[in-house]
Amino acid sequence: MGRIKKKGEAGNAKNYITRNQAIKKLQISLPDFRKLCIWKGIFPREPRSRKKASKSSTASTTFYYAKDIQYLLHEPLIQKFREQKILERKISRALGRGDVGDASRLEKNSARPEKTGKPRYTLDHVIRERYPTFVDAIRDLDDCLSMLFLFANLPSTSTVPAKMIARCERLCLEFQHYLIVSQSLRKSFLSIKGIYYQANIQGEDVLWLVPYKFNQRVVGDVDFRIMGTFVEFYMTLLGFVNFRLYTSVGLKYPPKFDQAKDDEAGELGAFKLEGNLATNSEAPKQLTNDETETGPDPKTQAEVNKLIRQMRETDVDGDHVETEADKEEPTDTIDKFEPAAPGGDVLPQPSYSGSEPESLFANCTFYLSRETPRQPLEFILRAFGCKRVGWDATLGEGAYTTNERDPSITHQIVDRPVIQATANEDVDGEDNQTSQKLAANQRMPGRTYVQPQWVWDSINDGEMKRPDLYAPGSQLPPHLSPFVQNTQGAYDPTMPLEEQQTEGEALGDSEEESDEDGLDVDQDEGDDSLAVKKIGGAANGMDIAASDDDEDEDADNDSFGGFSEDEKDADESEDDEQAAELQYQRELEAELTGKPIKQATPNAQTKAKAEAKKRLAKQAKEEAEEMERAKGMLSKKKRKLFEQMQYSNSKKSAEDQKLREKRRKLEKQKARAKA
Repeated sequence: MGRIKKKGEAGNAKNYITRNQAIKKLQISLPDFRKLCIWKGIFPREPRSRKKASKSSTASTTFYYAKDIQYLLHEPLIQKFREQKILERKISRALGRGDVGDASRLEKNSARPEKTGKPRYTLDHVIRERYPTFVDAIRDLDDCLSMLFLFANLPSTSTVPAKMIARCERLCLEFQHYLIVSQSLRKSFLSIKGIYYQANIQGEDVLWLVPYKFNQRVVGDVDFRIMGTFVEFYMTLLGFVNFRLYTSVGLKYPPKFDQAKDDEAGELGAFKLEGNLATNSEAPKQLTNDETETGPDPKTQAEVNKLIRQMRETDVDGDHVETEADKEEPTDTIDKFEPAAPGGDVLPQPSYSGSEPESLFANCTFYLSRETPRQPLEFILRAFGCKRVGWDATLGEGAYTTNERDPSITHQIVDRPVIQATANEDVDGEDNQTSQKLAANQRMPGRTYVQPQWVWDSINDGEMKRPDLYAPGSQLPPHLSPFVQNTQGAYDPTMPLEEQQTEGEALGDSEEESDEDGLDVDQDEGDDSLAVKKIGGAANGMDIAASDDDEDEDADNDSFGGFSEDEKDADESEDDEQAAELQYQRELEAELTGKPIKQATPNAQTKAKAEAKKRLAKQAKEEAEEMERAKGMLSKKKRKLFEQMQYSNSKKSAEDQKLREKRRKLEKQKARAKA
C-alpha cells in the first residue's frame, strides 16, 4: 500500500510561505525583514494556486519561496538586528525607570549612523554573494548610479541624513574621476528628466540618469525608508566598484579629499589623484586674474620668424625652387615605422584617423559663463580630453582661470540671449549678480562663442560641430537622442524628407504646391475681377439677384468652420474657400461682361499627376486583394496574429506620417519666411 499524502505537506503548500509566517520564523520585525529581502535580492513570488499555498481560509497577498526564507535563517545580519532590538529595549526600560544617565550611556555606546556616520553593520559579504564576478557588478551599476546621483542632490531632512548625502556625493565624484582618467564616457543626452550618460567600462555599457542642479522639494508621498535601504546597499556596491576600477588603472583609492575646496564648491577639484596616471590626468597650473602665461621660447620664435621671411621673399620674387619632396607624387599610403635593427623597439604605427573621440577637446581651452551649468560641462569636457576649463569665480573653486579676458581661451560657452546694448550704456555697471568684465554683446577676438548644446552634439557625433549653428542667439538644431537606433522604414529626422516620404505623400505635396502657385497667379491676375466685384456692388445702380441655391451656398460658406481640429484639414478648408471665392468672381465677371466663363485648361503636369494618382489607387487595391487572398490560406490562429502585426505596423506608419506632415509644414513656413 502506498504512502498516504497529507494535506499541506507537498506541492504549493510546501514550496511557498506567506510574509507573516516568514517574519515569525525569522523572529524579526517587518522593517528589518524588508531590509533583509532588499539586500539579499529576495522578492515575492506568485504561486499557481493561491488557495493551496495559503493553507488557510484568509486570503494572503504576499508569498515567498520557502527555500529563500530557510536560506535567510543563517544570515549574520539577523543577529545584528536582534542585538539592536535588545539595545533599544534596554534604553526604553532605562527611560521608563527615569534613569536618563544610563539611557544616554547605552545610546553613546551604540553606533548610530545618522550621528556618527559609522554603520552598525557592514554589507560586504552581501556584495560578494550577489556579485560573484566584477562584470556582474558593472552590469547592475545602472540603478546604483541613478539612485546615488539622485540622493546626492537632495536636501538633508530627518529621513535623509546629511551624512548619507555627503557619502553619495563623494562616491559619485570619485566615479566621475575614474571616467575622466580612463576616458570611458561615450554619449550624453539632455532630457526633461535630467542628463543621461553612457560609459563603456571594461566592455560593458552603463547608462544612468543625473538630475539637474535645481532645488529639490522632498514630498511626503515617497517612502524614503525603503529608498534609504537601497541607497545603503548601493553605497557599499559603488565603493567596491570604485576600488576595483581605481586599482585597475594604477590609481590609489580613496583619493585625497580637500574639505576646504569642497566647502567652496570645488567638487571635482576637491580630489587629488595619486598613482601612475595621476600626473597625466591632473589639470595644468591654475591662473588667476593677475597672472599671465609665459611667452614662447625665443629660439623657437626666431626660427619661425626666419621661416616667415623666407616665405615672403619667395612670394615677392615669384621664383620657387622645387625640391625633391615637391617632385614626389602624392600617394594614399602612410609611412610606417620599422625598427632599424632586429630586436628593436616596436613603435606605434600611425593611423588615418586624425583625432580620437576620447581626445576631442584636448587642444581647446574653455571658459564657462556663469549662467551655464558648470558641473555637467566640466565633467564632459574633462572626460573628452580638455584639461583647461575656466569659469566665473561665482561658480566655485577649481577653475583653470577666472579671467574672462585670458588670451589662451579658445572657446567660451554662453547661454544668455543677445542684448541690444545702447550707445550710452555704462560698461562698468553691475547687473543682478556680479559685475561683468565685458560689456553687452562684446566679444573677444579670436574666440569661438557657442551655446552648451554644442558640447553634447559634438561628443555624440564624435566630431566638433560647426560653431556657427550654435552661436549665441541663433536657433539651435534639434537635439536628438543618441540611444535611439533608427529602424528601416521609420521616420528619421536626420534624413531629408524627400528620401523617406511615400509616393502618395510626394504627389499630395506637389499638388498642394501647385494649388498654392495657382492661387497666387489667380490673385495676381484678379485685379480686374476684384474691380468688377466692386462695380457689381454699386456701379451703374445694377443689382444682381442671387438665386436660392447661391444664397444657400453663401450661407454654407459663411458658416463653414472646418472639418476637424486637425491642422491639415484646416489648411485644406482654407484652400477650398479661396478656390470657391475665385470661381464666384469668375462667374460674376462673365455675367457682367457677357462673356463665357474661363475654364482652367489642364496642363500636362496635372494630367501626369492624375494618372499617377489613379495608378497608385489601382496598385493599392490590387495589393489589398492579394493580401486578402493570402490571409484566406492561413489558419485562424495565424490570421489573428497577422492582423495584430498589421495593426501595429499601420499604427507606427500613421505616427511616422504625422511626423513627416509636421516637418513638411515647418519647412514650408521657413521657406515662406525666407521669401
